[in-house]
Amino acid sequence: MALVSPSGPASPEHVELGAAVLASWGLRVEVGPHARARDGFLAGTDEQRLADLNAALADPRVRGVICTRGGYGAQRIVDRLDLAAVRADPKVVVGFSDITALQLALWRGARLATVHGPNPRRLRDLDPACAEALRLAVMTDQPVVVRRNPAEETASVIVPGTARGTLLGGNLSLVATSIGTSDMPDLSGAILLIEDVDEAPYRVDRMLTHLRRAGALRGLAGVAVGQFTNCADRWSTTVAQVLQERLGDLGVPVLGGLPVGHGPGQLTVPLGVPATLDTTAGTLTVESAVRSAS
Repeated sequence: MALVSPSGPASPEHVELGAAVLASWGLRVEVGPHARARDGFLAGTDEQRLADLNAALADPRVRGVICTRGGYGAQRIVDRLDLAAVRADPKVVVGFSDITALQLALWRGARLATVHGPNPRRLRDLDPACAEALRLAVMTDQPVVVRRNPAEETASVIVPGTARGTLLGGNLSLVATSIGTSDMPDLSGAILLIEDVDEAPYRVDRMLTHLRRAGALRGLAGVAVGQFTNCADRWSTTVAQVLQERLGDLGVPVLGGLPVGHGPGQLTVPLGVPATLDTTAGTLTVESAVRSAS
């Protein structure tokens, strides 16, 4: 497994912690030359971050790439990804938050299934079940089942039904920011996963309204709503109310309360693979992003 930093800077402590956890799973870990670099709010220059990422994607010894953190910066380099190397030797790519931009670009350019999961910066804070969910997602070909948690703020966001389709998306801010770029996927027949952090309800409303006006949500099969963490402001309208209003009239099943995102109990889900959303069972079932060597 290669540890790289395509976006914001990660502290050396978090990089070493992540490497130790991965090694405890029996994985051989290589840390990118610039994984600990810092250039203001970026993990090194664009050239350094891109070089580490492309080297990992092209290295035949590397079977997986884990991004050290999100933050900001992936969109600055995704247009120069070595997609030929990705197509020639697909490997699992793990991350979330700003890494959604990278995952969208890999899906657009190479149809690469990726993994929306925690980075080394968060491994220290995850309970064992969440860490085990990441391990199973990257080291086995077992399907992933995520169950609605009634305690999540978005648990009240539900439109009944069952949906089947490719699971795409991730961080709502990055999905919305991809409108107008070549990385924005065609969501027709897809299940859209959305989650976010530190966004006031009116900003969540604005992003969903922009996606609607741009026609990006036409033809969706369903919506899987993850964690919207610290998404509150001084107004009385809640983020759950915004999500219900902006998603509830799309005419497709919507399931909230999924512990996927930036909050406690964060679970891992593959992206770019077939999934089933069942609001009665309260589950999102996703095929594996990896295949057995056998």
